[in-house]
Amino acid sequence: MSQPVPESDIRDFLRTRRARLTPEQAGLAPHPGARRVPGLRREEVAQLAGVSVDYYVRLERGRTTSVSAAVLNTIAHALQLNDTEHNHLFALANPTGQQTDTTTTQRARPGLLQVLENITDIPALLLGHRLDVLAVNHLARALYRDFEGRPAGERNMARYMFLAPQARDLYLDWPATARENVGMLHLYASHHPRDPRLAQLVGELSAGDRDFRRWWSEHDVYQPKYGSKRYHHPLAGDLTLGFEAFTPVGEQDQTLGLYTVEPGSPSENALRTLADWTDERYEVT
Repeated sequence: MSQPVPESDIRDFLRTRRARLTPEQAGLAPHPGARRVPGLRREEVAQLAGVSVDYYVRLERGRTTSVSAAVLNTIAHALQLNDTEHNHLFALANPTGQQTDTTTTQRARPGLLQVLENITDIPALLLGHRLDVLAVNHLARALYRDFEGRPAGERNMARYMFLAPQARDLYLDWPATARENVGMLHLYASHHPRDPRLAQLVGELSAGDRDFRRWWSEHDVYQPKYGSKRYHHPLAGDLTLGFEAFTPVGEQDQTLGLYTVEPGSPSENALRTLADWTDERYEVT
Protein backbone atom coordinates (compact mmCIF):
# COMPACT_ATOMS: atom_id res chain seq x y z
CA MET A 1 0.00 0.00 0.00
CA SER A 2 1.16 3.55 -0.67
CA GLN A 3 1.67 5.82 2.28
CA PRO A 4 0.27 9.36 2.45
CA VAL A 5 2.68 12.23 2.09
CA PRO A 6 2.60 14.53 5.12
CA GLU A 7 0.33 17.51 4.43
CA SER A 8 3.11 19.93 5.38
CA ASP A 9 5.25 18.68 2.48
CA ILE A 10 2.91 19.73 -0.32
CA ARG A 11 1.91 22.86 1.60
CA ASP A 12 5.49 24.01 2.02
CA PHE A 13 6.46 23.05 -1.53
CA LEU A 14 3.62 25.05 -3.10
CA ARG A 15 4.16 27.95 -0.71
CA THR A 16 7.86 28.23 -1.55
CA ARG A 17 7.18 27.91 -5.29
CA ARG A 18 4.71 30.79 -5.35
CA ALA A 19 6.90 32.86 -3.02
CA ARG A 20 9.71 32.91 -5.59
CA LEU A 21 7.50 34.10 -8.47
CA THR A 22 6.47 37.74 -8.80
CA PRO A 23 3.18 38.80 -10.46
CA GLU A 24 5.21 40.39 -13.26
CA GLN A 25 7.09 37.14 -13.88
CA ALA A 26 3.77 35.29 -13.96
CA GLY A 27 2.33 37.73 -16.52
CA LEU A 28 -0.05 39.48 -14.13
CA ALA A 29 -0.56 43.20 -13.98
CA PRO A 30 1.06 44.71 -10.85
CA HIS A 31 -1.32 45.81 -8.11
CA PRO A 32 -0.80 49.15 -6.38
CA GLY A 33 0.15 49.22 -2.72
CA ALA A 34 2.32 47.07 -0.51
CA ARG A 35 2.10 43.28 -0.67
CA ARG A 36 1.93 41.29 2.58
CA VAL A 37 3.44 38.12 1.13
CA PRO A 38 6.48 37.54 -1.08
CA GLY A 39 5.72 36.39 -4.56
CA LEU A 40 2.26 35.31 -5.68
CA ARG A 41 -0.80 35.24 -3.48
CA ARG A 42 -2.93 32.10 -3.35
CA GLU A 43 -5.73 33.80 -5.26
CA GLU A 44 -3.29 34.75 -8.01
CA VAL A 45 -2.13 31.16 -8.40
CA ALA A 46 -5.79 30.08 -8.55
CA GLN A 47 -6.46 32.72 -11.21
CA LEU A 48 -3.51 31.58 -13.31
CA ALA A 49 -4.49 27.91 -12.95
CA GLY A 50 -8.17 28.50 -13.69
CA VAL A 51 -9.45 27.01 -10.43
CA SER A 52 -11.37 28.52 -7.54
CA VAL A 53 -9.47 30.09 -4.69
CA ASP A 54 -11.10 27.68 -2.25
CA TYR A 55 -10.00 24.70 -4.35
CA TYR A 56 -6.39 25.90 -4.48
CA VAL A 57 -6.34 26.66 -0.74
CA ARG A 58 -7.55 23.14 0.02
CA LEU A 59 -4.87 21.73 -2.28
CA GLU A 60 -2.15 23.76 -0.60
CA ARG A 61 -3.37 22.47 2.75
CA GLY A 62 -2.72 18.93 1.60
CA ARG A 63 -6.26 17.89 0.68
CA THR A 64 -5.32 16.15 -2.55
CA THR A 65 -7.56 13.06 -2.52
CA SER A 66 -9.56 13.94 -5.65
CA VAL A 67 -7.17 16.27 -7.45
CA SER A 68 -6.85 15.47 -11.15
CA ALA A 69 -3.74 15.35 -13.30
CA ALA A 70 -5.17 18.18 -15.42
CA VAL A 71 -5.43 20.49 -12.40
CA LEU A 72 -1.93 19.59 -11.24
CA ASN A 73 -0.62 20.35 -14.72
CA THR A 74 -2.25 23.78 -14.78
CA ILE A 75 -0.88 24.60 -11.32
CA ALA A 76 2.58 23.43 -12.36
CA HIS A 77 2.34 25.67 -15.44
CA ALA A 78 1.11 28.62 -13.37
CA LEU A 79 4.03 28.27 -10.95
CA GLN A 80 6.48 27.76 -13.85
CA LEU A 81 7.80 24.49 -12.43
CA ASN A 82 10.62 22.72 -14.21
CA ASP A 83 10.32 19.03 -15.10
CA THR A 84 11.79 17.82 -11.81
CA GLU A 85 9.52 20.08 -9.76
CA HIS A 86 6.54 19.05 -11.90
CA ASN A 87 7.15 15.36 -11.16
CA HIS A 88 7.75 16.17 -7.50
CA LEU A 89 4.36 17.90 -7.28
CA PHE A 90 2.64 14.83 -8.72
CA ALA A 91 4.43 12.56 -6.26
CA LEU A 92 3.39 14.75 -3.35
CA ALA A 93 -0.23 14.99 -4.48
CA ASN A 94 -0.75 11.41 -5.65
CA PRO A 95 1.61 8.92 -4.01
CA THR A 96 0.88 5.63 -5.75
CA GLY A 97 2.33 2.20 -6.28
CA GLN A 98 4.07 -0.30 -4.06
CA GLN A 99 6.37 1.34 -1.55
CA THR A 100 9.90 -0.01 -1.35
CA ASP A 101 10.97 -1.29 2.04
CA THR A 102 13.37 1.43 3.20
CA THR A 103 14.01 -0.09 6.64
CA THR A 104 16.32 -2.84 5.41
CA THR A 105 19.91 -2.36 4.33
CA GLN A 106 20.30 -1.99 0.58
CA ARG A 107 22.92 -4.00 -1.27
CA ALA A 108 24.52 -3.54 -4.65
CA ARG A 109 23.80 -6.53 -6.84
CA PRO A 110 26.86 -8.54 -7.96
CA GLY A 111 26.64 -7.40 -11.56
CA LEU A 112 26.80 -3.74 -10.60
CA LEU A 113 29.74 -4.42 -8.31
CA GLN A 114 31.48 -6.04 -11.25
CA VAL A 115 30.76 -2.97 -13.37
CA LEU A 116 32.42 -0.75 -10.76
CA GLU A 117 35.38 -3.09 -10.52
CA ASN A 118 35.86 -2.99 -14.29
CA ILE A 119 35.85 0.83 -14.42
CA THR A 120 39.48 1.69 -13.72
CA ASP A 121 40.17 5.07 -15.33
CA ILE A 122 37.45 7.26 -13.79
CA PRO A 123 35.67 7.47 -10.42
CA ALA A 124 32.35 5.64 -10.20
CA LEU A 125 29.93 5.15 -7.34
CA LEU A 126 26.53 3.67 -6.61
CA LEU A 127 24.02 5.52 -4.41
CA GLY A 128 20.88 4.12 -2.84
CA HIS A 129 18.15 5.28 -0.47
CA ARG A 130 18.73 8.70 1.10
CA LEU A 131 22.03 9.05 -0.88
CA ASP A 132 23.53 6.11 1.01
CA VAL A 133 26.80 5.09 -0.63
CA LEU A 134 26.42 1.43 -1.60
CA ALA A 135 29.71 0.96 -3.44
CA VAL A 136 32.55 2.90 -5.03
CA ASN A 137 35.44 1.94 -7.25
CA HIS A 138 39.08 2.57 -6.40
CA LEU A 139 39.24 6.09 -7.90
CA ALA A 140 36.08 7.23 -6.12
CA ARG A 141 37.57 5.81 -2.93
CA ALA A 142 40.61 8.01 -3.49
CA LEU A 143 38.52 11.07 -4.36
CA TYR A 144 36.22 10.77 -1.31
CA ARG A 145 38.78 9.63 1.26
CA ASP A 146 36.59 9.96 4.31
CA PHE A 147 34.22 7.08 3.50
CA GLU A 148 36.71 4.41 4.38
CA GLY A 149 37.05 5.59 7.96
CA ARG A 150 33.31 5.79 8.63
CA PRO A 151 31.08 3.01 9.96
CA ALA A 152 29.10 1.33 7.19
CA GLY A 153 25.83 2.81 8.45
CA GLU A 154 27.19 6.35 8.15
CA ARG A 155 28.45 6.18 4.56
CA ASN A 156 26.04 8.66 3.07
CA MET A 157 26.78 11.42 0.55
CA ALA A 158 24.63 14.06 2.26
CA ARG A 159 26.14 13.25 5.66
CA TYR A 160 29.62 13.55 4.13
CA MET A 161 28.73 16.82 2.41
CA PHE A 162 27.51 18.58 5.55
CA LEU A 163 29.26 16.88 8.47
CA ALA A 164 32.71 16.00 7.12
CA PRO A 165 34.91 19.13 7.40
CA GLN A 166 37.06 18.13 4.42
CA ALA A 167 34.07 18.20 2.07
CA ARG A 168 34.00 22.01 2.07
CA ASP A 169 37.63 22.01 1.02
CA LEU A 170 37.22 19.25 -1.57
CA TYR A 171 34.42 20.95 -3.53
CA LEU A 172 35.45 24.29 -5.00
CA ASP A 173 31.73 25.04 -5.52
CA TRP A 174 30.60 23.51 -2.24
CA PRO A 175 27.40 25.59 -1.71
CA ALA A 176 25.95 24.65 -5.11
CA THR A 177 26.81 20.96 -4.73
CA ALA A 178 25.55 20.85 -1.15
CA ARG A 179 22.23 22.39 -2.18
CA GLU A 180 21.88 19.75 -4.89
CA ASN A 181 22.22 17.08 -2.21
CA VAL A 182 19.42 18.72 -0.22
CA GLY A 183 17.27 18.80 -3.36
CA MET A 184 17.90 15.11 -3.99
CA LEU A 185 16.79 14.28 -0.45
CA HIS A 186 13.57 16.29 -0.93
CA LEU A 187 12.91 14.47 -4.19
CA TYR A 188 13.48 11.14 -2.48
CA ALA A 189 11.13 12.14 0.35
CA SER A 190 8.19 12.60 -2.03
CA HIS A 191 8.57 9.05 -3.30
CA HIS A 192 9.30 7.50 0.09
CA PRO A 193 7.06 9.33 2.57
CA ARG A 194 7.56 8.62 6.24
CA ASP A 195 10.88 6.83 5.77
CA PRO A 196 12.15 6.67 9.38
CA ARG A 197 15.79 6.64 8.33
CA LEU A 198 15.29 9.75 6.22
CA ALA A 199 13.70 11.51 9.20
CA GLN A 200 16.67 10.49 11.32
CA LEU A 201 19.14 11.73 8.71
CA VAL A 202 17.36 15.07 8.24
CA GLY A 203 17.26 15.54 12.00
CA GLU A 204 20.96 14.79 12.30
CA LEU A 205 21.92 17.15 9.48
CA SER A 206 19.60 19.88 10.74
CA ALA A 207 21.16 19.71 14.19
CA GLY A 208 24.69 19.62 12.82
CA ASP A 209 24.68 22.26 10.08
CA ARG A 210 22.85 25.56 9.78
CA ASP A 211 23.26 25.65 5.98
CA PHE A 212 21.38 22.39 5.74
CA ARG A 213 18.60 23.72 7.98
CA ARG A 214 18.17 26.80 5.80
CA TRP A 215 18.23 24.97 2.48
CA TRP A 216 15.95 22.17 3.68
CA SER A 217 13.31 24.77 4.55
CA GLU A 218 13.41 26.09 0.96
CA HIS A 219 12.00 22.80 -0.45
CA ASP A 220 13.99 22.89 -3.70
CA VAL A 221 14.31 19.58 -5.55
CA TYR A 222 17.09 18.29 -7.78
CA GLN A 223 17.44 15.30 -10.09
CA PRO A 224 21.04 14.50 -11.07
CA LYS A 225 21.52 13.94 -14.79
CA TYR A 226 24.85 15.28 -16.02
CA GLY A 227 27.19 18.20 -15.48
CA SER A 228 30.60 18.95 -14.06
CA LYS A 229 32.23 19.48 -10.67
CA ARG A 230 35.42 21.24 -9.63
CA TYR A 231 37.56 19.78 -6.86
CA HIS A 232 40.65 20.63 -4.89
CA HIS A 233 42.12 17.34 -3.73
CA PRO A 234 44.83 17.44 -1.04
CA LEU A 235 46.95 14.97 -3.02
CA ALA A 236 46.11 15.61 -6.67
CA GLY A 237 45.37 19.35 -6.58
CA ASP A 238 42.70 21.02 -8.70
CA LEU A 239 40.68 18.95 -11.14
CA THR A 240 37.45 19.28 -13.10
CA LEU A 241 35.33 16.20 -13.67
CA GLY A 242 32.17 15.75 -15.67
CA PHE A 243 29.51 13.38 -14.39
CA GLU A 244 26.71 11.28 -15.85
CA ALA A 245 23.96 9.80 -13.67
CA PHE A 246 22.04 6.62 -14.54
CA THR A 247 19.30 4.54 -12.96
CA PRO A 248 20.22 0.86 -13.38
CA VAL A 249 17.43 -1.19 -14.94
CA GLY A 250 15.76 -3.19 -12.19
CA GLU A 251 17.09 -0.90 -9.44
CA GLN A 252 14.81 2.13 -9.47
CA ASP A 253 16.01 3.34 -6.07
CA GLN A 254 19.68 3.37 -7.04
CA THR A 255 21.82 5.83 -9.00
CA LEU A 256 25.03 4.95 -10.79
CA GLY A 257 27.31 7.97 -11.05
CA LEU A 258 30.16 7.96 -13.57
CA TYR A 259 32.73 10.74 -13.73
CA THR A 260 34.40 11.83 -16.95
CA VAL A 261 37.63 13.65 -17.71
CA GLU A 262 38.97 15.41 -20.79
CA PRO A 263 41.79 13.40 -22.39
CA GLY A 264 45.20 15.02 -22.05
CA SER A 265 44.00 17.55 -19.49
CA PRO A 266 45.60 18.34 -16.12
CA SER A 267 42.58 16.67 -14.55
CA GLU A 268 43.41 13.41 -16.32
CA ASN A 269 46.92 13.61 -14.87
CA ALA A 270 45.40 14.23 -11.44
CA LEU A 271 43.26 11.10 -11.77
CA ARG A 272 46.37 9.10 -12.60
CA THR A 273 47.91 10.36 -9.39
CA LEU A 274 44.84 9.19 -7.51
CA ALA A 275 44.96 5.82 -9.24
CA ASP A 276 48.53 5.35 -7.99
CA TRP A 277 47.39 6.27 -4.49
CA THR A 278 44.95 3.39 -4.17
CA ASP A 279 44.28 0.33 -6.28
CA GLU A 280 41.51 -1.37 -4.37
CA ARG A 281 37.76 -1.34 -5.06
CA TYR A 282 35.79 -0.36 -2.01
CA GLU A 283 32.36 -1.83 -1.22
CA VAL A 284 30.05 -0.91 1.64
CA THR A 285 29.38 -3.99 3.79
